[in-house]
Amino acid sequence: MREITITNLVSLAPSCATGIVNGIVKYQHFIEPVATSDLAMCHFMAQLAHESAGFQTTREFASGKAYEGRKDLGNVQPGDGQRYRGRGLIQTTGRANYREARDDIRKIVPDAPDFEQQPQELEKFPWALLSAVSYWTRRKIGELADRDDLVSVTAAVNGGTNGLEDRKRYLKRAKGIWALERLDKSRPVLRVGDSGDWVSKLQTALLKFGYRVVVDGVFGEHTKSAVVYFQNGRRLIADGVVGSLTWDALRR
Repeated sequence: MREITITNLVSLAPSCATGIVNGIVKYQHFIEPVATSDLAMCHFMAQLAHESAGFQTTREFASGKAYEGRKDLGNVQPGDGQRYRGRGLIQTTGRANYREARDDIRKIVPDAPDFEQQPQELEKFPWALLSAVSYWTRRKIGELADRDDLVSVTAAVNGGTNGLEDRKRYLKRAKGIWALERLDKSRPVLRVGDSGDWVSKLQTALLKFGYRVVVDGVFGEHTKSAVVYFQNGRRLIADGVVGSLTWDALRR
């Protein structure tokens, strides 16, 4: 894992809060399980920067009332919406997710607080950082990050694409800060509906591997099927989305 310095974090989020930056730097060793590659680390840090409003808060600005009665979040008791509002660097939200964070973190730090009973503790370090690691790991977001698919990473973190442009800006900065060798424009993420020269290059590569596709520059269902078969054969995520790992496999 690449070292994270105060200078790095200030460059990523110039308006950051000193306490949060110091906490990340002090406890950065906890990030190692999710920083499995430079690319994964950059995506992780970019998402944290957005979710914490540029490393300015570890508590959601909203009151949490909008989450009241959300059984999908485990909010089954009156007041759970506010009690379990977004906290930590990735804005862990809901009673069930607080419970998950507790269980995961106690595997690393056995005497960690019971966040279900003491939800405010999740705002503090190292828990604010470890809760983000827990959330990222449980949902296998690193696999999405490794194919450089910002849309899918954002959906896994946020449940949609809220703040996508802001996350994109943070990701670009993160890649520059940690000297990532892979460039956004060198190998774009491709999916159904895309078209152009890069789709033609993809189709040509698939042909060389024996897949019967038409090189027409249009990423349709037939091309997706070929991609899925190719990914399955190489033990990649077989979802028909072409990211960096699929490109790497195609060029071998």
